[in-house]
Amino acid sequence: MPAKTDQQAALKIAAGRKPFVEPLRLGERLKEIRLANHWTLEDVSQRTGLARSTLSKIENNQISPTFTAVQKLINGLGIDLPQLLTPPRVQPRTMGRRDLTRQGEGQHHPTPTYEHELLSCELAQKRMIPFKTIVRARHFDEFSEWVRHDGEEFLMVLQGEIQLYTEFYEPLQLAQGDSIYFDSDMGHALVSVSEEDAVVLSVCTRGDAA
Repeated sequence: MPAKTDQQAALKIAAGRKPFVEPLRLGERLKEIRLANHWTLEDVSQRTGLARSTLSKIENNQISPTFTAVQKLINGLGIDLPQLLTPPRVQPRTMGRRDLTRQGEGQHHPTPTYEHELLSCELAQKRMIPFKTIVRARHFDEFSEWVRHDGEEFLMVLQGEIQLYTEFYEPLQLAQGDSIYFDSDMGHALVSVSEEDAVVLSVCTRGDAA
């Protein structure tokens, strides 16, 4: 009970501050807590009732949380105010992880335009998602809409040649050995322009875990 009383008193004091706990860099503390618990922004949004976009802005210090928002964070995440204002203890992490994928032994996910092979599927809590793709599409109009997803993407052509279409740039042709890095929430699509279907290696970041 005393702990709850202390929390209420701290909240009353904090309520009069504007912007709220700005000097304490609360956004960085919130992100540390989220990552320490392996929560995505969507997880925190569902727990607290705060919009994912609002949480992202708080974490990136683009806005200062209101008193009401702080109350929702405390209640939804099951923490008290001191926990929110103090960086969580760094959890020990295993630094020797590895996940071998033999040729052809990834998880295959065929689509009308691509044939994906997800790599390193046994490793949990990855910050990157690697996969190899056979590009079956031959024309841009085979796509009903842009491909887009959170995060960033590195792509390298392993075999053949592709035409890379992106939402904000002119089409770009890439040959074997060429590579490109781009924001993957920008609409994009690949088509093969070589005689054989092209093969590319892609590595995507998890945008909601960054």
